[in-house]
Amino acid sequence: MLVNLKEILSEAEKGGYAIGCINTPNMETLRAVVDAAEDVNVPIIIDHAQVHDSLIPIEYIGPKMVEYAKQAKVPVCVHLDHGSDYTFVLRAIRAGFTSIMYDLSALPFEENAAQLKTFVEYAHKMNITVEAELGIMTSTADDSHGGAAGWTHETIKKTFTDPAQAAEFANITNVDALAVCFGTAHGIYAEPPILDIDRVKAIRAAMPSSTRVVMHGGSGVDADQVRAAISAGVSKVNYYSYMAKACSAHMAEYFAENKGDVFYHEAQEEAYRFMRGYAADVMRVFKNGK
Repeated sequence: MLVNLKEILSEAEKGGYAIGCINTPNMETLRAVVDAAEDVNVPIIIDHAQVHDSLIPIEYIGPKMVEYAKQAKVPVCVHLDHGSDYTFVLRAIRAGFTSIMYDLSALPFEENAAQLKTFVEYAHKMNITVEAELGIMTSTADDSHGGAAGWTHETIKKTFTDPAQAAEFANITNVDALAVCFGTAHGIYAEPPILDIDRVKAIRAAMPSSTRVVMHGGSGVDADQVRAAISAGVSKVNYYSYMAKACSAHMAEYFAENKGDVFYHEAQEEAYRFMRGYAADVMRVFKNGK
């Protein structure tokens, strides 16, 4: 069933678990993620990132995401990830998305907050939920967000979100969810991440109860730290890079084992099968023992 972000994140926080938010830039991934959610019997957020629009336009994949959500046996939110271009955000709304991440984190605090406040008022009138980001999260060199190599555990601390500032931002904008920085990064990690769980607790305690805490860069973080972040107040975990990389590695083995004697449609189905199992395992972690 098609839902918005607020509905499922509210229940997640009450229940002490988190909802996975997974990019679905092609049909195999879309099928795999929704089917995995049904296998585990959990809500899911399916995601189209603005940086993936060159791979598959939102006008093509978006309506298919909405249709899969409507037909699913579990609650499904259709979400725009890192929409930084207002024109693109409007394209997502026209495609039927129930949730928008309007990412203006590159702007100064005051401009970010002022523009988000106006957009939230507009979106809420249409029953569309809004996620924002405060501060610019580190991105690795191989990530599609345009990151750079060379970050360390010490340099990443410069991006950490201040709890008081997060509270101020949430109160000004009335956003439904806020992506914050506490040790994760977009893309593939150069070294194992170390999350500041106490910071998550402080952010959750400072912000209004109506604004949920979001962790981006969830793939590549060990399961124990993910569970600790969820217990500390994270309700939404973005996850994609490691699943995509794992599927590529699996498909390389698949082609080698079959000596290349594979039809394209067989390869598609093998990728779908692998990602369905992988996504289900990830969703079980996000359940946090519930």
